[in-house]
Amino acid sequence: MNRILPALLAILGLVLLPAVASGTSSVHERVLDNGLKVLVKRDSRAPIVTSQVWYKVGSSYEYDGVTGISHALEHMMFKGTERLAPGEFSRIIAANGGDENAFTGRDYTAYFQNLAADRLAVSFKLEADRMRHLALPEDEFVKEMEVVKEERRLRTDDNPNALTFERFNAVAYVASPNRIPIIGWQSDLDAMRIEDLRAWYRQWYAPNNAVLVVVGDVDPAAVFALAEEHFGPLEPESIAPPKPRAEPQQLGGKRLLVKAPAKEPYLLLGYKTPVLTQAHVGQEPADWEPYALEMLVSVLDSGSSSRFSRELVRGSRIAASASASYSAFSRLPGMLLVGGTPATGQDLATLEQALLAQLQRLRDEPVAADELARIRSQLIAEKVYELDSVFSQAMQIGQLESVGLGWPLLDEYVERLSAVTPEQIQAVARKYLIPDTLTVAVLEPQPMDAASRRPPTVDLGRHGDLR
Repeated sequence: MNRILPALLAILGLVLLPAVASGTSSVHERVLDNGLKVLVKRDSRAPIVTSQVWYKVGSSYEYDGVTGISHALEHMMFKGTERLAPGEFSRIIAANGGDENAFTGRDYTAYFQNLAADRLAVSFKLEADRMRHLALPEDEFVKEMEVVKEERRLRTDDNPNALTFERFNAVAYVASPNRIPIIGWQSDLDAMRIEDLRAWYRQWYAPNNAVLVVVGDVDPAAVFALAEEHFGPLEPESIAPPKPRAEPQQLGGKRLLVKAPAKEPYLLLGYKTPVLTQAHVGQEPADWEPYALEMLVSVLDSGSSSRFSRELVRGSRIAASASASYSAFSRLPGMLLVGGTPATGQDLATLEQALLAQLQRLRDEPVAADELARIRSQLIAEKVYELDSVFSQAMQIGQLESVGLGWPLLDEYVERLSAVTPEQIQAVARKYLIPDTLTVAVLEPQPMDAASRRPPTVDLGRHGDLR
């Protein structure tokens, strides 16, 4: 049976690949006169629609003194416009049977509504209103900043792994704005003023800096007409792209120690790696390298049969948990991350050596063909399952547009992953997983006290998710 499984998985990949490759072929595109890009994909399996507005601004656009401002503005987008009272946006969506929320990332801030398809006009009217007519009342700002600060305390300061990751980024990056935490540094949150948000809103929240993505049981022509009606009258803004803050070459490994109240130790390793946006504009790396890095991560961490789970968690039992991650879809170069927690009776030094040994193995020998076939088929299957959700489809489109890659990349993404060879995985491991580009963070647990386990004192509400 084990000899048959790789062949079955390979056949599955061949069957599923055409379904995934055609996943975005039905996307319809139009750019309004004011610069707003509108992307529509029809999916008539259910009478629902997701509408998403993606602004091309996030923490990687920020600088010292205003860190966290993109996320703070996201909170204030629900606090009223010149026409609507605070909270009325959400009440109207709920009254129409929908749900809504928002999230802030490094490269974008996005707002979405999921509704019955015949309620799309409600979403458009509300989003167009707050795109250019946000009220930003100071009394609401003062209250909401306390919510943001409490969110920072709960999700970062009182979360030892998140705190370690924040300090890790601040050490790993020298110039890149990737070193900025999405939620912002505490001192910047304390010093933030409503005038800062008003300026940030005027600068970035404009139709020519946004992408409107609609996926669901809709007619593209009708959606374009509706977008013209509600968003068309909005005035564009003069958008100056952020100045480049290129990360200098790392000239040697880095290590940091984080001491914080925690129940268990934690280890994080990161290697500087390229992204598709660099290859997209003809720079280094070769255009296949980001795809090879994604496949490399899948070899290490793609379920219970991947190497970390099979060999470190269940096999040698060195790790209680071990993970790897990498994203090719970002505006700026990032890192391939590897992390974990040692199993009971094991220490961080042993875990670090075990993780490094797994990486060394990727440098020393190509991945076996049957192992790569299994992983490839799993990835293709995951992409097929993602197509079941109109929300996931819109997310994929919006993210690619926001980082400058463009939605058509989705049509070739899985095909490019499928073309990655064992030799290419070995090549990127040798090129990028090297000691001179490595940063290591160690969380050394300190005694837990009552303050570190305190309950929230402010209602964080529904908005402000960080992704």
